[in-house]
Amino acid sequence: MTATPVEVQSDELLARILSSLDDDKAEDVVVIDLRGRSSVADHMVICSGRSSRQVGAIAEKLVDRLKQEYGRTCKIEGKEQGDWVLIDATDVVVHVFRPEVREFYQLEKMWMPASGAEARKV
Repeated sequence: MTATPVEVQSDELLARILSSLDDDKAEDVVVIDLRGRSSVADHMVICSGRSSRQVGAIAEKLVDRLKQEYGRTCKIEGKEQGDWVLIDATDVVVHVFRPEVREFYQLEKMWMPASGAEARKV
């Protein structure tokens, strides 16, 4: 049974996403606060899975949980390849990488402020 869409604040959504990632053993989770820096989302989450299979599973379970609990349909890209999956949950954008792909693209360096004050490792 799918939940009716529920209004949820971005911080609450972020907390649920982080919980889901923890449940599925995502590694090296980093949260970047985008408020005031981007109109795309309030938060960006970057994490890794050990294999293409785990990357796909982490993403699929997250999307399923958000649909079931909040009635939120997320856009998802890259799940078939399993190297880099992008999940757009509206207020929170989640990137799930295989470690070597994450190292290659280095999104944290692109989005983290010089002070590091707006990003945190979870």
